[in-house]
Amino acid sequence: MAQHIRDITSEELKLFGDIIARLERFNGETDVRADIFGDIIRLIRADFAASYVWNAHARRFDSALIHNMDPENIRRYETWYQFRDPHTLQLRAKRRATLVEEITPYSELRRTEFYNDFLKRDGLHHGVNIFLFDGDIDLGDFRLWRAKQRADFSQRETALLDGIAPHLKRAILRGTRCFDRLTTREREVAVLVSRGFRDRDISELLGIGFSTVRTHLNNAMEKRGCSNRAELAVAVMRLGGGDGSENSGNTLPA
Repeated sequence: MAQHIRDITSEELKLFGDIIARLERFNGETDVRADIFGDIIRLIRADFAASYVWNAHARRFDSALIHNMDPENIRRYETWYQFRDPHTLQLRAKRRATLVEEITPYSELRRTEFYNDFLKRDGLHHGVNIFLFDGDIDLGDFRLWRAKQRADFSQRETALLDGIAPHLKRAILRGTRCFDRLTTREREVAVLVSRGFRDRDISELLGIGFSTVRTHLNNAMEKRGCSNRAELAVAVMRLGGGDGSENSGNTLPA
């Protein structure tokens, strides 16, 4: 931890070290966010939490994890309130652990529909968020909240989250090195896109219709959270899928 943290118990210090050790051992077989979600909540002393991944293709947050929040209220967030959220995109732009108060003073937040009709329903009052990126690709976030009667988050929590962030980023990247969420054909199309093939070239090479190529391409972009083919190509190359490795599929030409 780059910053000195005074308010941390020996048990919490051990938990911090354990989280980092587990992240460095992570082998990508599960969702790393889910693996450490509960421990992050304990370490940050949060009462409520949610974690999302930004889907650039759909222009929305999805893949939710939640703690101590009503699933129905979360559904309302996903279908309505995330598009009327006064601070999350600004917190996301910080790319570091940031107190909600830094972006939207609570005196202002508590006058909003977002607070009164969404946050307040579950008792969320004080917040701290962290958003993780690999270049311009969103890897996920942690949104941690406390109840009204609790003290607000402080430098303690931002320092802990920032200390964990680089280890978490590496673990997430290891977990996405394979394209498990893509079908074989979607993976083949994605790799060919990363090699610079046009859609009509891919159609001829794979022996499938042009519209089918577009369908596979759109599916791959949505699953990988990419807003266009250039982002998909960069993601494939960054994760080693365009170099002839086993993840790129052995049926493709070099």
